[in-house]
Amino acid sequence: MFSLILVFGIILGFNLRDTLRNKRSIGTVIRQDDKIEELIDLIHEKYVDTVNTGQLYRDAISGVLRSLDPHTVYIPAEDLEGVNDDLDGGFSGIGVEFSILRDTIEVTGVIDNGPASHSGIEIGDQLIKVGDSIVAGTNINSDRIVHLLRGKQHTNVYVTVKRITDGVLKQVSITRDIVPTYSVEASIMLDAVTGFIKINRFTATTYDEFSAALKKLQSRGATKLIIDLRDNPGGYLDAATSIADDFLDDNKLIVYTKGVHTTKTEYRASGKGTFEKGKLAILIDEGSASASEILSGAIQDWDRGVIIGRRSFGKGLVQEQYDMPNGAALRLTVAKYYTPSGRCIQRSFANGKDAYEEDHQKRFETAELTGKDTAAPSDTIPFYTANHRVVYGGGGIKPDVFVPYDTSRLSAALLEMVFSHELKAAIWDYFLENRNKLKFKDINDFSASFNAQGQVAGKYLAMLTPRTRSGALKELSKPANDDYFKLQIKAQLARLLFHDNGYYTISLKEDDAVNKALEVLSGNEYAKLMKQ
Repeated sequence: MFSLILVFGIILGFNLRDTLRNKRSIGTVIRQDDKIEELIDLIHEKYVDTVNTGQLYRDAISGVLRSLDPHTVYIPAEDLEGVNDDLDGGFSGIGVEFSILRDTIEVTGVIDNGPASHSGIEIGDQLIKVGDSIVAGTNINSDRIVHLLRGKQHTNVYVTVKRITDGVLKQVSITRDIVPTYSVEASIMLDAVTGFIKINRFTATTYDEFSAALKKLQSRGATKLIIDLRDNPGGYLDAATSIADDFLDDNKLIVYTKGVHTTKTEYRASGKGTFEKGKLAILIDEGSASASEILSGAIQDWDRGVIIGRRSFGKGLVQEQYDMPNGAALRLTVAKYYTPSGRCIQRSFANGKDAYEEDHQKRFETAELTGKDTAAPSDTIPFYTANHRVVYGGGGIKPDVFVPYDTSRLSAALLEMVFSHELKAAIWDYFLENRNKLKFKDINDFSASFNAQGQVAGKYLAMLTPRTRSGALKELSKPANDDYFKLQIKAQLARLLFHDNGYYTISLKEDDAVNKALEVLSGNEYAKLMKQ
C-alpha cells in the first residue's frame, strides 16, 4: 500500500509539473535586484522633475532583456489578459463581431447561442452606447470598444443599439459569458476527395477543433488533406504535437527540446492517428513560426507529407511564462527545439533585434520571395529525412515545393484597395440593401449564382475622391487585377453570409499555393518528392 501511494504521488507530481510549467511565479526563481530598486527610489526622491516610476521599471527591464534573444519579452499587466485570451481559446464578452464604418459600430456577426444573440442583437444593428459611454460619432477605436464590451463572466452590460429592422434606439441588457475564439478558421472540401483546414494559431482548444474538423471532412469523403499554416505565428507546443500525432505512426519522434538549464524532453507520437495514411500537404510562408514550424518540420523529416510555399519564419526557441508580483509576466526563453532529424530552425539574431525584425523585408530585397534569390543557405550543415532527403536548419523550414509571392497581381496598390475602408463600406452597404434578396441554399449555390460584384465595385469607386478613383481605375484596367478585386468582393460578401468557410471557399479558387498543392496531391509528383 505504501509503495502504491508513493508511485501515485510521483505520477501526480510530474503531472502537476507539466501542467504548471508554463506559468510560474517569478519569485520562485529570482529575487528582486536591490540595486535597481535603490536606483529607481533615488531617482523618484531626488530627480529634478516628476517621473513615472512604473515606466522606469519597464525601461530597466527592457534594458536587461535587450541582450537576450528577440522572443524573451516582458508583458505589462494591462496587456497580459488580452495576450492570454488569444491562446486560451476564449474570453468573457457579449459575443459579437463588429466593424467601425463611417465612425459607427456596425454589428457584422453574432455568435450563435451567445449572450448577444440571447438578448436579441442582430446583424446590422448599430452600437450607440455601451453603459454610459457614447461610442458612435466619437472617433472611437476597436481597442476601446473591446475594453467596454468585455468584462467578468456573468456581469451585465447595458448596450444602446439602433435596430436594423426599424431604426429605433433600444437599450438592451446583456449578461457577459465565455465567448469561444476559434483557431481553426476554416474547414472545407476543395473537391470530392481533398479536405482543407486553415489554422491561424495554436491555442488550448486547437487540437479539439482540428480533430472535429478532420472527422467531419473524412465523413464527407476526404482522403487527401491540405493544412494551411500560412501567417500562423505559433502558440502552444502541445497543440502542434497533438496534431502531428494524428499523422505519424506510434512512437515516432515529433520534436525535442533542450537548454543549458533544462533537460532534454522528447515528444513522440502515441496511439493510432486518425490520418496516418492519406496524402498530406502543409502550406507555409514567411509568417509561419514556432509551433507551425514544429508541425511542418516533423512532417517533412518523416517524409509524411509535402511542404509547399515559402521559407518559414525561423523561430526555434521555447518560452516559459513567469508571473510577476505586479500582475505582469515575463516570457523567458528556456530551451531550443529540434526537429526529428536534429536540426534547430532558429535563425540568427547575432546582429541585434532590429536586424532580426527586418528579415522579412530583406527577403523581398534579395528576391527570395519571388524565387530569384541565388544566396546560399544560412546553415550549410546537412540533415536527413527518413528517406534520406537533405534538409537544412538555422533559418526556418524550407518547403519541398516553392511557390513565389505573386508581385504582378498582389501589388501594394491593389492590396490597399482590397483591404480599404471604402471597399468594406461598399460591401456592407450592398449587404444591408439586399439582405432580403441574398438567399442561397449554401455556399456552393452562392458561388455559382452570385455575379453582382460589378455593382459593389461601382459603389466603391463612387466613394473615392477623383484623384484616388483615377488610380483605382488604372489598377483595375489590368484584367488580372480586376478579376482578383471582384473575387475578393465576392469572398468578403460570402464571409458575411457563410462565415469564414464561405470566404475561403471563394478566395482559394485563385490561391497559387492551394492550386499547387492540389496539383501535387493528384499527380505523380507527390511520390517523387517523398522518394516513395
